Amino acid sequence: MHLAVPSRQTRKPTRSEASHDVPAALLLALTGLIYNDWLLAFVLPTGLDARHSYASELYATDQPFHTLFAVIELIAALSVTTGAVWALRRASGRWSGAGWWSLIAFGAFSVADVLFPMRCAPSVERSCEVVNPMHTTTSALVHTAIFASMFLLTVAARREGDPVPAIRRWGPVILPCALVSAVATVGPLFGWPGWHGVAQRVHLLLVGAWLLVVAHALGTRHRREPCTGWSRPSPESRPRTPTHG
Repeated sequence: MHLAVPSRQTRKPTRSEASHDVPAALLLALTGLIYNDWLLAFVLPTGLDARHSYASELYATDQPFHTLFAVIELIAALSVTTGAVWALRRASGRWSGAGWWSLIAFGAFSVADVLFPMRCAPSVERSCEVVNPMHTTTSALVHTAIFASMFLLTVAARREGDPVPAIRRWGPVILPCALVSAVATVGPLFGWPGWHGVAQRVHLLLVGAWLLVVAHALGTRHRREPCTGWSRPSPESRPRTPTHG
């Protein structure tokens, strides 16, 4: 006599769940592009030398394009926060969840960075202080959050498969390069100014590249996964039916 044993069903993402990847990917890609708003300085008469000035000097309170760059920074912060919130809905485990929360924190600290700007541009005004306590603190928090997202999402891509494969491939490359370029920007804080603008802009390009990699990974996951709700497992994964003579 054969005893019928019902086969287990494997959970697949529903169409509504998988569709969370679309707005998240678009918003993170948008952030990756506009986060490097310092490129506008090549066409705007900012009066700052990109080689020897911090990008945050562009929205120092006494600069002519303070409002423009501050608004762009706020848009970038809003878009990355919203995109990370969308992606968080499909976090597959604690590593990916922590990674998306780090990106949310990155957006929140970026808002604080704009709300506490530099008073002036130290690269063109000798009497201007290089270390603004509040702005320096918020900038350090921004860096901490983005590095945390790189580390946590890379670990998630290796351990949880969320999302892959772009992050698994590029995370271990971008993270150390971003760390080195960030460390190379601290010269003026210790009385050694000069060429820190180049290092910082390399760092900003790497952060933008990271956000584009994450956006690509989300978009790839959305296209790769079937949205059928529930499906039966393959014959190899089905439990055997016990047979009694």
